[in-house]
Amino acid sequence: MNLVVLVALSLVVGSALLMVVLAILRRNSASVFRKLAAFQSLNQAVGQAVEGGSRLHVSLGSASLVSQQAASGLAGLSVLRGLGGIAAGSDLPPMATSGDPGLAVLSRDILQSAHKESAVAGPFDPSTARLAGLTPFSYAAGGMIAEANEGASANILLGSFGSEAGLLVDASERQEAVLLGASDSLPGQAVLTAGSQHPLVGEELFATPEYIQHQVLHAASLNVQDVLRWLIIASMLLGAVLKMAGVL
Repeated sequence: MNLVVLVALSLVVGSALLMVVLAILRRNSASVFRKLAAFQSLNQAVGQAVEGGSRLHVSLGSASLVSQQAASGLAGLSVLRGLGGIAAGSDLPPMATSGDPGLAVLSRDILQSAHKESAVAGPFDPSTARLAGLTPFSYAAGGMIAEANEGASANILLGSFGSEAGLLVDASERQEAVLLGASDSLPGQAVLTAGSQHPLVGEELFATPEYIQHQVLHAASLNVQDVLRWLIIASMLLGAVLKMAGVL
């Protein structure tokens, strides 16, 4: 087996085992993370949406679930699950738009499950989970139309976005809606940082599910990320020292 593949496989397996161990050790203790203004603003927006009968819009990006960007889409789905459980009983349940068929199917399943669990009267509305477009800009155009027609009071953009995120940001500003955004690409992150009231940067995208829906595995995954980050830093420093010593 190739050495690189073996190392990568070892990291994946080791990280999974470490996450399980940390989840077991921390199952009876409360996790403490730093406060982020973005989530305080989001909590207020969720409360206002439930009380005021307005809608939350979660935009999941256009990453394929079989691509390298799949993790950002899965993070967005986890946030949708948390928000769906909180706001499913409001007059206007949350709405999700996506640019990938796989994300659209999963988002519909999540919102339908939240509808059943909340025991809301009336049938589930499948149009709350929409495939807005199959290309980045057609997806952004579809998301803009959804924002305008549904009168969303808060737009949460979490996933893989490029420069087309600027269209969604502009639509949100026109609606005077609360905007929270994070992307796994530099162009998308630049646009969202400039357009969001409280942008999320870097790995904060993957920390979002824990802030929205507190679960042991979410907290453990953040701890594993910290461990891996320190291992990478230590490896870089060790490599630099060995290089200076002439060993490498």
